[in-house]
Amino acid sequence: MTEAEQRKEYPIYSGVLMYFPDAIKEVAKCSMAGNRQHHKDKPLHWDRSKSPDHLDAMTRHSIDHGISPVDTDGQLHLAKTAWRALAALQMHLETINK
Repeated sequence: MTEAEQRKEYPIYSGVLMYFPDAIKEVAKCSMAGNRQHHKDKPLHWDRSKSPDHLDAMTRHSIDHGISPVDTDGQLHLAKTAWRALAALQMHLETINK
């Protein structure tokens, strides 16, 4: 399989983004809110030194969603859960693909 064929094998836009457009927007909103909380003076970026306990945080937000869907900062717990799941998956993939 060529590099071009490999890139096209998994349709990111039509196979993920368009399945969950509202959810993806909400996770992006959550990401921006987190950046504003931790780095008001910097452009949007993932500061990996902050709160690396993604699986624990993901689980806490899942539990907290059952109590109240909205966190104290106005963000949805499920959006925070999704962000943490993506972060954990990204870090795992980076580890195994080294």
